[in-house]
Amino acid sequence: MPTSRNPRVCVLAPTPLLTVTLENGSDDDSPEVHVHPGGQGLWVARMAYSLGAHVVVCGPFGGETGTVLGHLAEEEHLQVRRIGYAGGNGAYLHDRRGGERTELAFMPPARLDRHELDDLYGTVLVEALDADVCVITGAYPSPLLPAEFFGRLVGDLRAAGVKTVADLSGKAAAEAAKAGVDVLKMSHEELIEAGMAEDESVESLREGARRLLRPEPGLPEGHGDEFPDEPLEVDTDAPGQVGAMMVSRAAEPALLVTASGVSEVVAPSVTTVDPRGAGDSMTAGMAVGVGRGLRLTEAARLGAAAGALNVTRRGLGTGHREQIERFAEQITVREVG
Repeated sequence: MPTSRNPRVCVLAPTPLLTVTLENGSDDDSPEVHVHPGGQGLWVARMAYSLGAHVVVCGPFGGETGTVLGHLAEEEHLQVRRIGYAGGNGAYLHDRRGGERTELAFMPPARLDRHELDDLYGTVLVEALDADVCVITGAYPSPLLPAEFFGRLVGDLRAAGVKTVADLSGKAAAEAAKAGVDVLKMSHEELIEAGMAEDESVESLREGARRLLRPEPGLPEGHGDEFPDEPLEVDTDAPGQVGAMMVSRAAEPALLVTASGVSEVVAPSVTTVDPRGAGDSMTAGMAVGVGRGLRLTEAARLGAAAGALNVTRRGLGTGHREQIERFAEQITVREVG
C-alpha cells in the first residue's frame, strides 16, 4: 500500500465495554482469563492504531468498569478523552473454552443523562476538528443514545470540512445519512432489517444502498458510467445523504457503492477463527485510508484486508500493519454490472 502517513483519527465510542473472556490454558484444569477494553468504538480504535494512526477516543467512562476500561485503553496506546459518567460502563463475560463463544453474563451500560450527552457531544466535536477523519460508531444497546445525536454531529463536522466515516444501523444510520456522512458502513443484515433491501442478493443490496447516496453533479441519482477512484473530498455545499456506502456481507465480498458505480471488494479466502470484529476492523481500515487521503478503492482494499485478517485471530480489532497492508495488495476491486 502507498504512503507512510499516519493520520489523526478521532473515534466516537458511545458505549465502551469491559470484556472478560475465558480461554483454554496450557493446563486444561486452569483456564486463562483475558480482560480487555471493548465495544465497537474501542475495537475500531484498536485496529486504527495497529494501522499506524494516532487515535483519540471520546466516550463515557464511569464506575468500577469505567476506571478499568480507561486504564486498559490507554495501555493500548489510545489517547482517551473521558466523559464523566455517573451510571457506569457495561461489561460481559464470555467463555470460549469450547471453541465457540458462550455469553455467561452481560451487564448493560447505564443511560447517559442530558448533561453527560452534552459533554460527550462537545468533546468529540472539538477533538474531531483537529483530526484527519472522525469515525462514528453506534451505541449498544442502541437506545442509550438518541439517533439525532449522530445526525447533528455529522452535520456539524461536515460544515467544518471534517471527513466522517460511520458504522451505524437503524435510525442512527438514517440520521447520519441525512446529514451527509462521507462513508457509511452497514452489513447486509442491517440493510435488510431496515427495510432497504428485500434480500441478500447483490441487486437488492445495491439498490438499497443507492437509496442513501447523494447524487453526483450532472448525473441521475444512482447511475453513472465510471466508478470514482479518487480521494474523498468534503463538499460542504452539497445536499445531505451518503458519499459512499461499504456493505459488508459476512464471508461474501463487500460492496462499495457510490452514485456512479458499484464494485465488489474481493479478498482471498481465509479460515475463520472468530468472526466477531471483522466489520469493525473493516471500518477502521477504511477510515485510516480516508484519513491518509488514499483513493476510495484503495481505502476499501485496506478496510477489507483488516477485516479479513481479523477473523484469523482471537483478538477483536487486532492485527499488524505490515501484514494487513501486504494482504491488501491481494484484494481486487471489480465493477459489478
